[in-house]
Amino acid sequence: MTQNYAHSTSEACQTWQTLADHLRQVASQASERAAPLGLEGAAFTSGLYHDLGKYDPAFQRKLAGEVNRVDHSTAGAAVLLKDAPPKDQIPREMIAYAILGHHAGLPDRNTDSLSSMDRRLEAHKNALAPVWKTEVEPPPSGLFTQLNNLLGKHRTDRSRDGFDISVATRMLFSCLVDADYRDTENFYAAVEGAKDRDWPSLATVLPEMTARFDAHMAQFSSCGDINALRKDILVHVRAKAAMGPGLFTLTVPTGGGKTLASLGFALDHARQHGHRRIIYAIPFTSIIDQTAAIFREVLGAETVLEHHSAIEDDKMREGRDKLRLAMEDWAAPVVVTTNVQLFESLFAARPGRARKVHNIAGSVIILDEAQTIPRPLLLPCLAMLDSLARLFGCSIVLCTATQPAVGETLKGGLALAGRELAPDPTDLVKRLRRVQIIHGGTMDNAALISALRNVDQGLVVVNSRAHALDLWREAAGMEGLFHLSTRQYAAHRRRILARIRQRLADGLPCRVISTSLIEAGVDVSFPCAWRAEAGLDQIVQVAGRVNRNGELLPALGQVTVFTPDGYSTPVEIAGLIGDMARMRDLFEDLQSPEAIQSYFSEVYWRLDARLDAKKILAGFKLERNRTNFNFRTVAEQFRIIESGMVPVIIPRDEAAIEAVKQLEVPNIPSGKIARALQTHLVTVPPKARARLLACGKGAFVRPDLRADQFFVLDMEQGLYAEETGLHWEDADYLAIGQSIF
Repeated sequence: MTQNYAHSTSEACQTWQTLADHLRQVASQASERAAPLGLEGAAFTSGLYHDLGKYDPAFQRKLAGEVNRVDHSTAGAAVLLKDAPPKDQIPREMIAYAILGHHAGLPDRNTDSLSSMDRRLEAHKNALAPVWKTEVEPPPSGLFTQLNNLLGKHRTDRSRDGFDISVATRMLFSCLVDADYRDTENFYAAVEGAKDRDWPSLATVLPEMTARFDAHMAQFSSCGDINALRKDILVHVRAKAAMGPGLFTLTVPTGGGKTLASLGFALDHARQHGHRRIIYAIPFTSIIDQTAAIFREVLGAETVLEHHSAIEDDKMREGRDKLRLAMEDWAAPVVVTTNVQLFESLFAARPGRARKVHNIAGSVIILDEAQTIPRPLLLPCLAMLDSLARLFGCSIVLCTATQPAVGETLKGGLALAGRELAPDPTDLVKRLRRVQIIHGGTMDNAALISALRNVDQGLVVVNSRAHALDLWREAAGMEGLFHLSTRQYAAHRRRILARIRQRLADGLPCRVISTSLIEAGVDVSFPCAWRAEAGLDQIVQVAGRVNRNGELLPALGQVTVFTPDGYSTPVEIAGLIGDMARMRDLFEDLQSPEAIQSYFSEVYWRLDARLDAKKILAGFKLERNRTNFNFRTVAEQFRIIESGMVPVIIPRDEAAIEAVKQLEVPNIPSGKIARALQTHLVTVPPKARARLLACGKGAFVRPDLRADQFFVLDMEQGLYAEETGLHWEDADYLAIGQSIF
């Protein structure tokens, strides 16, 4: 009998991986991953049938060296759906989506695209060698029972079954993709020694992590009102860890110790309820390295994964290419990431990004600055959080000083009543009051510069990178002047922030001009700030950078809200300014929880259907006894950052230079290199990167090995400045010095 193979090597075929062995290994590993989710039967079947198309003799000839093109990921789906029992139709369709997508990505059900499920099944011609029937067992019975048991958890209203089943399909897809990657990795690791690191389980390291956390917190003094209050908040929040898993809010004003209090809750809650990992999601890359550094110091470096890299691969890969290009699977006990990575992974179609999704199940998820979930995607994000909490064992904490009104009063909101972890948020606002907010009218750049010049230390926050850069240029020469924006890569910003903090601590002149990146969680404290008009939540967040530690008490710091003269207001902010103005008329204290809740209710009422502007939820329908899921279309539409920014690597620091050199080494996984580079990226509009490439200002390194993943700026071209970062607009010029100075 002719042997069929799944993967080849450069050696004789005796060293190749047999197809039957690969299918059984992937089925077993996928089932193991899906067991905590209640989807083990479907996952086993998906693994067993995912590469059924490799029984096509044409694929076996391809492994032997023949140049041909074989679609091997349709056959398994076609076999499973042919003559499927009516009761198992939907579970088998779920498996079919996963099989069809395990290389090219989850498909749409029925669109005009040739890549849709229905078009691929219609075009499929069975060319399998008959031997497959002796090596691959029939699918198990009872798939519908497993799915029905899952969907029945904690819901009497079944109107959202379509969305819930789509999330279950994503979990199934993730289990398959991760198992397939891992088995491929294990096979080639045995041959070539190319393997990424393994992580310990949270349960294994949780006792040590908790002991380290307790020892760290014991170092803090309880002297002084603020320190005593922070300790009280921590004790109260940790005492709530015994509450049943699900959805929570943590509403604490800036400076009240939210970050460490939420971490303490996560550790205790995971211990009591058996959660598998802790995921801390942050809205902006500007503070992720700050938070990750704190967590590594507190919990130990070997337990924390920091993952916010914009480097992704969206092309179909096979064999060793798939191993080399594999990104993070989030198997670490603690993951510190961004909202972009978290939510775009949960709505992803691409295998590389979706691989981590099954590891999100069973996690304690802390959403820091929860109010920053983009409003056009709010309802899909809330639906996803609800499904994760209700069906997949997640506990989710909405953690912020400006808690959004996303409870049951919002149509499509979350069950948050009675789930607040903090002690009396209204009282906390009063006790932690350190800032007054005033309105300064219209101010042009000259007025802002004059105001900055009249103080030794001050912060100005504007709404665009262009405005920040213009203002910095006009203020050039002022002592202690700094510019902060996402033009600078994270490691560079970290050094700038260290200098800013040192000057603030030493009482030296320190004037900072920044975009909104400084608002959410950046640990700095100025005596005063000016903020361009924006939403109330953004104004309150800037207030958190003023008199942060009560240095001026009993005096208050001051935030002056101004109308910029000469700069148009971004569309997404213009409506929020009107909502903010109405709150100013209604509430004397704009920082109170009542004012903030009213503000968000006003915003959400005004936006209404635009809280799902791309109609994401409509992309997942049940039609009688069949699914109509548009995974690929939704993935293209679901963008936390609307412009779809792309990464440019800045090889300016030694760590980045060394990581770029490693791109030349075939056996070093791309995920490992991406980890090293993630704080050395600037994201730019796609057209800007294309222009940099066309003008010879940068290039993709080793696209033959890494595809279009690693675009590296040519530092000899002078487009990156110490003070202001990357000036991609100047790509047509030889150097930055010729265009702006």
